[in-house]
Amino acid sequence: MNLEKTLAISGKPGLYVLKVQTRTGFVAESLADGKKITVNLKSNVSLLSEISIYTYEGEKPLAEIMQKIADKESKGPALSHKEDNAKLTAYFKEILPDYDEERVYPSDIKKVLNWYNMLQAKGLVTDEVPAAAVTEEVAAVAEETPVAEVKAPAKKAKAKKE
Repeated sequence: MNLEKTLAISGKPGLYVLKVQTRTGFVAESLADGKKITVNLKSNVSLLSEISIYTYEGEKPLAEIMQKIADKESKGPALSHKEDNAKLTAYFKEILPDYDEERVYPSDIKKVLNWYNMLQAKGLVTDEVPAAAVTEEVAAVAEETPVAEVKAPAKKAKAKKE
């Protein structure tokens, strides 16, 4: 699932897709109704690809968690974010058994499920590999591939003026 240009804008409901950068901010299109808005650089904006969920071992990227939800639900809709907190935490425990219950609040779980359901409704839940994983694979292949030594061209001796 590719979340590279998907945004959550503080104070604005729903998710947005980054369209164009401008001098003073950028233009984003709402996934809900398709309306375009201009967003000031002072606005608190989060890229979904940069969001992680706390686990006891570290942090898990949101894309991995959404992929687990998609696999569990066969790319269908997930549990509604409007369910009670006990149901939400039990559902999230199935998805991510080692999430840090002290640092991940029910409001965070609601956001993740709401975002997943929005993306799923728009048909954006796919098996597409995130760009970060692709670059890691390319880097791993590059490490295994021997690189020929390249010699720098010899410097020419400067002629002395007499």
